[in-house]
Amino acid sequence: MLSPESLAQIDIEIAKYPADQRQSAVMSALRIAQVEKGWLSTETMDFVAHYLDMPTIAVYEVATFYNMYDTSPVGKYKVTLCTNISCMLMGAPEMAAHLKQHLGCDFGETTADGRFTLKEGECMGACGDAPLCLINNHRMEGSLTPEKIDSILEELK
Repeated sequence: MLSPESLAQIDIEIAKYPADQRQSAVMSALRIAQVEKGWLSTETMDFVAHYLDMPTIAVYEVATFYNMYDTSPVGKYKVTLCTNISCMLMGAPEMAAHLKQHLGCDFGETTADGRFTLKEGECMGACGDAPLCLINNHRMEGSLTPEKIDSILEELK
């Protein structure tokens, strides 16, 4: 279900824990699977559960609790805007409105061309750079302005 390269990465994560605690690598395994597949289908989560020798429901609980995991297809670029208090006070509502207008979609939606998915996110722990967003869970952009957002989106096209 996953490539040999992804399985090797998961094995590295598993090795960080005692042999009888391989399920402790579930968050890393889900991240690796999502990078390969683009999102976490039921089949992918079932595979991870089997690979880690843990109940499937436990994997589903992790995948649905944290907002960095996608359990439905997303665009090539997932833009997650922080809307917690620091970002709200520093302009997140205006950045949200700008993103929605620029992309032509709302939170939880994907652009018609499938390129961008817009998500609302919880605190990302970088309040000093508010307002901020994550691109595909790996690239953080802070001190957002409408001009900076336009530049980021243009770069990703």
